[in-house]
Amino acid sequence: MDPGLFGKSNPGHTNHFRWFISGPVQQVGNVENGVGLFLFLKHLPVIWLLLVKPSRMRKAILLLAISFGLAACDQLQQIAEQAGQEGITGPPTQAQISEGIREALIVGASNSVWQTSKNNGFYGNALIRIPFPPEAQKVEEIARSLGLDKQVDQFVETMNHGAEQAAAKAKPIFVSAIKQMTLRDVYDIWRGEKDAATQYLIKTTRPKLEAEFRPVIQSALDQVEVTRYWNPIISNYNQIPLVSPVNPDLDEYVLTEAMDGLFTVIALEEAKIREDPVARVSSILRRVFGYLDNAG
Repeated sequence: MDPGLFGKSNPGHTNHFRWFISGPVQQVGNVENGVGLFLFLKHLPVIWLLLVKPSRMRKAILLLAISFGLAACDQLQQIAEQAGQEGITGPPTQAQISEGIREALIVGASNSVWQTSKNNGFYGNALIRIPFPPEAQKVEEIARSLGLDKQVDQFVETMNHGAEQAAAKAKPIFVSAIKQMTLRDVYDIWRGEKDAATQYLIKTTRPKLEAEFRPVIQSALDQVEVTRYWNPIISNYNQIPLVSPVNPDLDEYVLTEAMDGLFTVIALEEAKIREDPVARVSSILRRVFGYLDNAG
């Protein structure tokens, strides 16, 4: 054996070497079907370790142990992080609460804008559908009695479609308000009533939404020719003897109804996130609101 390759020979190593390979070497002599040769080659890496200096072998074993230890630590860290995200540990951190509340508002607002701005988002939802103006209920009743049912229905439909077009403009305003939240706002929403996030958005966005919605609703109502259906109804009603003429501000009426409808849907989305674990679509939502479930 060449000592330059494996270091100085060591009797103890040689004995180990003879003991370890005696079986494989004997089987090499019996190479029928190549089985003996395969067993010998299979053990070559371990045989080499037995032939090196003891210090080298100890280092090799130590390196293997460290590698396995680091891998185990990585796995434990991953498990700990996952457990923390799923609410298994104690209270969420300040950063987690801040991130979770902001995400909850963005998810709720985005879903609400999508629901209300899609085709028939208002008109097809009985909860927020904009009805005939209440102050003109008598107008509707008399118009229908005069056989103007089609015109009344078309008028109601055009108002709702105008609200749907306006709702599409809301998301950037909501996102801007969410980004400007203070830490106090975050904690008030987290520990607040089931509609605390909705109330925050009403307080911080309603004036901006009104300014953004108003021209959109005016344009939408003009595009769908709402006056084409409204004017004949009002004209017929106001010509009836002994009735007080009416002419409500349709733009303002639809604007108010559109705002109220949008915030109604946002409140429903907020309630789902707070009460239904299935609605918590990310680990941070499950972490932040799951803790409240367990804390009572």
